[in-house]
Amino acid sequence: MLRSDGETVRLSLAELSDLLAGVFAASGVAPAQAAILGDNCARCERDGATSHGVFRIPGYRASLASGWIDGRATPVIERVAPAFLRVDAQNGFAQPALAAARPQLLEMVRACGVAVLAIRNSHHFSALWPDLEPFAADGLIALSTVAGLACVAPAAGARPVFGTNPIAFAAPVAGADPLVFDLSTSACSNGDLRIAAREGRPLPPGAGVDRAGQPTTDPDAVLDGGALLPFGGYKGAALSLMVEVLAAGLTGGQFSHEVDFSGHPGAETPCTGQLLILIDPSRGAVNAPAERIAGLLQVIRAAGVERLPGDHRYAQRRRSDRDGIALAHAQWAELTACQLPS
Repeated sequence: MLRSDGETVRLSLAELSDLLAGVFAASGVAPAQAAILGDNCARCERDGATSHGVFRIPGYRASLASGWIDGRATPVIERVAPAFLRVDAQNGFAQPALAAARPQLLEMVRACGVAVLAIRNSHHFSALWPDLEPFAADGLIALSTVAGLACVAPAAGARPVFGTNPIAFAAPVAGADPLVFDLSTSACSNGDLRIAAREGRPLPPGAGVDRAGQPTTDPDAVLDGGALLPFGGYKGAALSLMVEVLAAGLTGGQFSHEVDFSGHPGAETPCTGQLLILIDPSRGAVNAPAERIAGLLQVIRAAGVERLPGDHRYAQRRRSDRDGIALAHAQWAELTACQLPS
């Protein structure tokens, strides 16, 4: 599908996945893991999550080049209970650790009705929804949290303690795409903060503070020693604290404030932990849960809601599948140049 329309190059998902896998491999990532990361990043770009797509590639490469991440790490999987799996990512990426654990997770949830995955010593630099959507497509309910790099101050605080600490949820919907949402517990994501700074756009009021702890809408002031704020004040801060407990305290990963890559110039990825909970909804409902969820969504739409979680992403996915994933010529050329010579 690779084609040019003058200002952009348009690629299929497979073409972009292969291109990005080549970039990861050239950056020192093992081939199988490079394919997983390339596919993950390409799916984000395809679905319009550009703050977690190609935009992230320089951060991935810089982190690898600095020695902060082991791109060839082999996850160590340990089953510690019938429905509890523990994975040490060995300072590697979280997505390959999840992929390695997936077969056992599915066996556990089918046998026990629930399954818990605790990943530690892992780097997660992407959106969370690509981790969960495949489980919902298999008829499961999935919930995941991941800690990050301290860049968010607690409500009424002046210094960063929390990461953006996202929470993601996915559930099957009869006759439709899964219900999937992925939200940071900060007023905006770190990626959106950096994009706003790059484009010279202000942040919404209440999104951040400067280095003196004063409210600011200037993204550069937030990046220069300031901090993002939780959404919803104390309520968002409580959710962010919950994520720290689940994704770091429970898993054994580092809390966000403990992440320190000062000895690795250029590094950007947080080495923390991720928790994933899977539920077989057929064990909880006396009748078809996916049909019940579909009916609930119909009621919400009938109440006047025009856009439910995931609608925008699925619409963009259909456009990308039809028209190709658009990259600026400069982006495409840079990515092509980053691959290993054939």
